[in-house]
Amino acid sequence: MEYRQLGASGFFVPVLSFGTATFGGGNEFFKAWGSTDVTEATRMVNLCLDAGVTLFDTANVYSRGLSEEILGQAIKGLHDKVLISTKATFPMSDNPNDVGSSRYNLIRECEASLKRLGVDHIDVYHMHGFDGNTPVEETLHALQDLITAGKIRYIACSNFSGWHLMKSLSVSERYGWARYVAHQAYYSLLDREFEWELMPLGVDQKVSTIVWSPLSSGRLTGKYRRGVELPADNRITQGGGHGPATDFEHLYTIVDALDEVAEETGKSISQVALNWLLQRPTVVNLIIGARNEEQLKQNLGAVGWNLTVDQLKKLDAASNRDPVYPYWHQRQNTKLNPIPNLYK
Repeated sequence: MEYRQLGASGFFVPVLSFGTATFGGGNEFFKAWGSTDVTEATRMVNLCLDAGVTLFDTANVYSRGLSEEILGQAIKGLHDKVLISTKATFPMSDNPNDVGSSRYNLIRECEASLKRLGVDHIDVYHMHGFDGNTPVEETLHALQDLITAGKIRYIACSNFSGWHLMKSLSVSERYGWARYVAHQAYYSLLDREFEWELMPLGVDQKVSTIVWSPLSSGRLTGKYRRGVELPADNRITQGGGHGPATDFEHLYTIVDALDEVAEETGKSISQVALNWLLQRPTVVNLIIGARNEEQLKQNLGAVGWNLTVDQLKKLDAASNRDPVYPYWHQRQNTKLNPIPNLYK
């Protein structure tokens, strides 16, 4: 398994991590993407470790803590072999203080996550979203205190806009506090808006990208194609879909290109789509999920090989979309673009 450096830190993570949003069963605050129990979760954890996948991603909001509890049971006795990433910010109840990135909520939720996971520290602690009600200084000071207390090792953010992330980095620099070393973001062949601003920011500020939903909620698995009825058990109908309504014609164009490359490489469509992401600037890790062991084994086959330049160009062309302003204007000024071959 390949390891890559996480942002401007000395910490290395495997290029694949296992996402546990399917653990538990969901609730009124988080719709279930699956219902993996402790027994199945333990088998999946062992499969991951056998393949060199040592980083496991969860969140307090997943099934309101049940995902963390199940992961904690599955890694019991394996603490020296695993890395843990979890998150806070989204609501855990209707209580107005059970949401956001305030000092009150972060310290309490971090301690609750540690207890549910059965560990003494969290390796990467994410702000699951930007809290516009809490001063950035309060959030980052609380995170710095958690680092000083030894409860977390590194901090990261998720689903931030460019100005959210840049403001946070500026505050950290001003006070000498820990910086966000990674941004967990939505990115795939079907959803490439991340490239418009957040990727150039990541390059400039040395903030790595951890990709969530790299197969666009299952749309890039090959199950969705022209003339084929959608599978009854698809993740979108089960509440796991994200983003705006799908432009299916655009999706089918991408799948056609994936079919061609899959035939050339002897790999599956999913493996090709994941491998494409691993060759994008700033990307250090993909969070792969699975509702069963077969899906997990399939996704693990995305590493250990690389697409050719011509294959990458074919997929780039098929998935390209014209960006909104000011990004279409910036594409016209490629000499000013700091990321080689990003805008094509």
